Parts: sequence; structure tokens; C-alpha cells
Amino acid sequence: MDGLARDKEVMLARHLRARGVEDERVLAAMAAVPREEFVAEHARRYAYADRPLPIEEGQTISQPYIVAFMAQSARVEQGDRVLEIGAGSGYGAAVLGKLAARVDTVERHSRLAEQAAERMSRLGYNNVHVHSADGTWGLPEGAPFDAIVVTAAGPSVPPPLLEQLAPGGRLVMPVEGSYGHQQLLLVRKDVDGRVTETPLLGVAFVPLVGEHGHPGGGNRDRSAE
Repeated sequence: MDGLARDKEVMLARHLRARGVEDERVLAAMAAVPREEFVAEHARRYAYADRPLPIEEGQTISQPYIVAFMAQSARVEQGDRVLEIGAGSGYGAAVLGKLAARVDTVERHSRLAEQAAERMSRLGYNNVHVHSADGTWGLPEGAPFDAIVVTAAGPSVPPPLLEQLAPGGRLVMPVEGSYGHQQLLLVRKDVDGRVTETPLLGVAFVPLVGEHGHPGGGNRDRSAE
């Protein structure tokens, strides 16, 4: 077993299972996706460390625990259509692609979107589709979605995302509260369209930039506190 394979085993046992990630489908997806293919070349040796790592455009890839926790919280089923906002390098979308029937992921940086699309093609994630656009508008042409995962923090959940969430759907997103603190929220929409929010975890994500988010970017990592 080489170094990265050992590191992956440690990630699964110590950073995921031991911290409450119990969904076997999520754990299998995390084991299957090669995180080293989604990080900067100089960071490959740290691919399975439980921390954010640098990617292109001055952005970061979320730590494995957060990726797994968000996927588990979204309760993604095999036949689901999933929308991800903030593709980054494509790692989170690849994990979701192992769980769902189809994943659409939206990235505002056109170069990141191009690179993520190339990775999906090269690695064979044919059910993951990358779009370059303002993710705060969601993806109306693909709606409704059974689950939506947002990998950047906004002042509130963008109304278009709530509109595009199917009845019975789940949305997981970091939302800012007082004094700059962020809380990962699970938002559920019932069959009658009523929405409920459940706080899950204190986090620190990059800002959600766009028409229904923030007007500018920042340098915070996508990570748990």
C-alpha cells in the first residue's frame, strides 16, 4: 500500500467514521474519488489530510470531513438530481456523482469550470455536468432538484435556490450570522412547499459571490472551525 492509499484509510477511519460520518454510501464515495486528482500538484502529498488545500484561481478545496458531512446531511439518493453551487476543482461534485443519478455544478470562475469539466471527462464522471455562471441564480433549466449543496457562505439562502428545490428536497449551505460567524444549515422543503431550517455545524467558508450573495470575494478557506 503506497503513502496516499494509507492516508486515504486514515481519512476514512479517523477523520470521517470517528467524527460521525456513518452513511456507508457516502464513505464508499469518499473512498472511490481520488482527491489527489483535484488539488494543486505541489499539494498532492497532502491530498487526504483533513484540511483545505489550494487549487487554481486562489481558491481552496474543502477538507474531506466537510465534503462527506455535507453529502450525508443532504441525504442524496441513487436516483436524485443534485445541484452544487461552487464547483471549485470538482472534487465535491465527483463525490456527489457517486451518490446521485445526475449532478449539475455551477462555478463562477470560468477557468475553474473548464478545468473541472476536463477532470470529469478524464476521470469518467459522465453524470456530472459543469456550468460556468452566477451560481446564486441556481440552474433553472435543470430544476427541480432533489438536493442542493452550496460550498460558499452567503447572508441568506438565495431565493432562486429555494424555488428550484423539489418538494421533499434538502439544501445544505453555510449561512452567515452575527459577528461574521457562519452556520451550516440543513434546509428542508416539505411536500406543501413549507421550508424549515436546522443548524448543523459552525464552519468557515469562502463568500458566496453573485447577484443573490456578496458583491466581492475573499480569502477564507472552505473548512470546518
